[in-house]
Amino acid sequence: MLQPFFSALSFLTIVRVPHSWCGDETALSRSLDWYAVVGLLIGAVMALLDHLLCATMPGTLLPSALLVVALIAISGGLHIDGVADSADAFMSSRDRDTMLTIMKDSRVGAMGALTLTGLLLIKFAALASLPGDARWPVILLTPLAGRVALVLPLVSLPYARPGGLATLSHQQAEPRHAWLAASLLLVTALMVLQGRGLIIAALVLLATLLFGRYCRGKIGGFTGDTLGATCELAELVTLIAAVLVLPHGGLS
Repeated sequence: MLQPFFSALSFLTIVRVPHSWCGDETALSRSLDWYAVVGLLIGAVMALLDHLLCATMPGTLLPSALLVVALIAISGGLHIDGVADSADAFMSSRDRDTMLTIMKDSRVGAMGALTLTGLLLIKFAALASLPGDARWPVILLTPLAGRVALVLPLVSLPYARPGGLATLSHQQAEPRHAWLAASLLLVTALMVLQGRGLIIAALVLLATLLFGRYCRGKIGGFTGDTLGATCELAELVTLIAAVLVLPHGGLS
């Protein structure tokens, strides 16, 4: 019964789970129900890590920088690689087939490098700008939003390239997966940040859907790389929206 959960945990994080706990490819294809839960667990770990870092270091600059690194490391750099590949492809001004070929290239081009640099700088600046009592709820929401955003394209978009692990998940994706994931994000945001949390969550869902539409126009759907880019975009929007929506003096 828990094989899909362990399969999602193993796929989305660097946590090494015994293979027998994860099951086969069928369990991976049925793991969509657990993506948001894994995102919430990552958020809890990141919030605890940030608390420890802020308690032992002066200011928020170094803790924020280390947290950005930790957010990348927890997924083994899986999603950040998708950002670079997607940026290189979409900014190449080439046809659909050429863009799909560029995404398969393991090398990082100029556009990918520039996009990654901007992404990391903005994440760091947004984290460092959060008022103290808002850090833990926003950090809790950030990985959750990213993993929720992985589910929406699987449900709403066609797969642009045949084959691969994403095909398995796409074949099992149903509207209920998207509703469940989005509901967990909205409920969690409401619980930890009240009405402002709902605004942040709504902006994340809107940005995810708009990026999905953009991907469909560019390559006809999603790929594993655009899923990674979607995850990172959702995390970025969460942090930017939190800085803009939350009071600068803190939540109290």
